[in-house]
Amino acid sequence: MLEKYVILHKPDAVRPGRGPGAFPAAEEEPRPPRVDVDELKPARAAAVRQHRSTMAMAPVMPMKLIQPVAIGEADAAAAGPTWGVRAVGADTSPWTGAGVVVAVLDTGIDPNHPAFAGVQLVRRNFTEEGDDDAHGHGTHCAGTIFGRDVAGTRIGVARGVQKALIGKVLGEGGGGSDQIVQAINWAVGEGANVLSMSLGIDFPGYVAYLEGKGVPTDLATSMALEGYRTNVDLFEAIAALVSAQAGFGRTALLVAAAGNESRRDVNADYEIAVSPPAVAKGFVSVAALADAASGFAIADFSNTGARVAGPGVNVVSAKRGGGLVSMSGTSMATPHVAGVAALWAQKLAAENSLDLRNLEARLTGTASAARLVAGFDPVDVGVGMVQAPQD
Repeated sequence: MLEKYVILHKPDAVRPGRGPGAFPAAEEEPRPPRVDVDELKPARAAAVRQHRSTMAMAPVMPMKLIQPVAIGEADAAAAGPTWGVRAVGADTSPWTGAGVVVAVLDTGIDPNHPAFAGVQLVRRNFTEEGDDDAHGHGTHCAGTIFGRDVAGTRIGVARGVQKALIGKVLGEGGGGSDQIVQAINWAVGEGANVLSMSLGIDFPGYVAYLEGKGVPTDLATSMALEGYRTNVDLFEAIAALVSAQAGFGRTALLVAAAGNESRRDVNADYEIAVSPPAVAKGFVSVAALADAASGFAIADFSNTGARVAGPGVNVVSAKRGGGLVSMSGTSMATPHVAGVAALWAQKLAAENSLDLRNLEARLTGTASAARLVAGFDPVDVGVGMVQAPQD
């Protein structure tokens, strides 16, 4: 049976000014890795997997939008910073994200929305659909990261960002893990300092795909589990390559949504673990918090085991076509964290200490559980609500 695979090749290394090296030394800078997508029969797939140039390989699995669990009208009378901007301390931070390059890998963006006026939007479409955002999800997420004020409402955490990379990786029919890997590779190569991803693997969709090819359900489930495992390995491999480039002045933090599959509102024990790619080592996984009367509370839908948390319920941001809209989900929490990371990146750059290790340490090390409701489970929220730098 032919199967579609995404193949991540080991990068060559180049010593500045010397061209390709046959045996890369430690000080040589790695070239961007090559990502191939090919349909292979089992025997050929096994040979490619064992080839010395292959770093990681996995069957292409369907990726889906981490759908908002609720969408509602924004309060037309509201003004000032949104509750999420206040909760992470962005409204009192002296930093704006100026000079930091952010990437949003999502459903695209509405480039004509007033929230993005003056921002250099570098767009690349990894789908077979139109370039613009047909859903609204990507526009909403981008607005939370770097959107300018709309009708007196501050929606953007890092509203001083001047350049954003917009990778459209999800269309009306979703996307594939190959598109995500290619988009990460593209964004890092374009100089992204922070990458925001509110998406996840569609495991049931892959099982259904295999069943559609005539594979019995039990075997399809087993094959999907193996595909899940190898895709996590693939995401960890590209995260490792991103980390390796940090020693050469390239700082790129990978931030991803934990997922919305938990059902605490039905039963407190109905908790689901973080989904890929967020579960992969090298990614900062994000849980969603709600603004409750007694403090910040874990959202009923938020998957457990995330590293950090952000505002993710009733989040007001840019609406496709203009105006504002409220959405809820770990998809909404993730851009808050990405925005705070951009603020920390600007501060560290000003101190001449911006690198991946420092950026991740500041983001996670300053997160706070101080305002969380009593009795919260640390496994649900990680180190707590991320906080913007205040000096």
